[in-house]
Amino acid sequence: MPVCWLVGKEKCGQRVKLPHMEAVLIGRGPETGITDKKCSRQQVQLKADCNKGYVTVKQIGVNPTSVDLVNIGKDEEVKMKPGQVLHIVNKLYPYTVQFAEESGKTVTEAKEKIQTRKVSHEDSCENDDVECVPRKTMKMEVGDTQGSSANPKLSNTVVSPREGTSSKKEHSGHWSQGLKSSMQDPKMQVYKDEKTVVIKDKYPKARYHWLILPWDPISSLKAVTRNHLELLEHMHAVGQKMIEECPARESLEFRLGYHAIPSMSQLHLHVISQDFDSPTLKTKKHWNSFTTDYFLNSQDVIEMVRSKGKVMLKGDVSELLKLPLRCHRCKQHLSTVPQLKEHLKKHLPK
Repeated sequence: MPVCWLVGKEKCGQRVKLPHMEAVLIGRGPETGITDKKCSRQQVQLKADCNKGYVTVKQIGVNPTSVDLVNIGKDEEVKMKPGQVLHIVNKLYPYTVQFAEESGKTVTEAKEKIQTRKVSHEDSCENDDVECVPRKTMKMEVGDTQGSSANPKLSNTVVSPREGTSSKKEHSGHWSQGLKSSMQDPKMQVYKDEKTVVIKDKYPKARYHWLILPWDPISSLKAVTRNHLELLEHMHAVGQKMIEECPARESLEFRLGYHAIPSMSQLHLHVISQDFDSPTLKTKKHWNSFTTDYFLNSQDVIEMVRSKGKVMLKGDVSELLKLPLRCHRCKQHLSTVPQLKEHLKKHLPK
């Protein structure tokens, strides 16, 4: 039987186990780190059905608890599934739920296995939005070994990309169009379904770095409207699934997000571990594109599109790429990228 986890969106390492069909009370306290007195110590009751893959959420506290920004109501219940966001109180303290396979047991649904693969890379030539090291395939049996050179095959179930091209004529040979060819390359694909494909980053900026792309031709966040809300939520859910299946998920934190001004054409969501332990992270631009507000959290983008109908950027975000180097953990300033990378070793999991 799979097990269920309540996972903090702002701190991916914050996890609370939800045993099958057992009521768990969550609220203000050390388990969540919430100190807000508007949040009751017993704000919400959670009961996971690990067989059916959902969590029943019941608001116990006086102030509103919400799922996907819809208030539940005191003593009312709703069912929450992976990909949805629970805000513990007053639209604050976001959490998601994840169902993971217990070691040695088989889940009824086909489960993916992740295989990591280290490859030698060249610099990205200012191309930051490229694919990743770990590999994952649907419906396959392959060992979980980092550094393996095995080349697992995708499932025989073929999901064809949707036909059609952008109305604008683009030079397919230009480097900015590279994602469009990579997403069609079976060697690059690590997962695919009817809506999206996940590819590995050729120049990863961390130990784990995936890109999730829609089959539909959507150039960038600028082209996103409220009509794409379901797609954005699906991409986020796929990203959470990648994290759930990652062998290092217990020791590493992850973020899901978009670059405010991507250098590559075709909408894509980054799923990246926060170790930033990679030989292809070489420049201030690389660093700042993932550790400043230039990197837009996936859930924030979803909520912005839901409320405003589009993604709105504040000011000249390109200036964020020029900010001084600063550790994303302890906020210490470093003079050079080599100094920063040496410093980051202090924060790597033991």
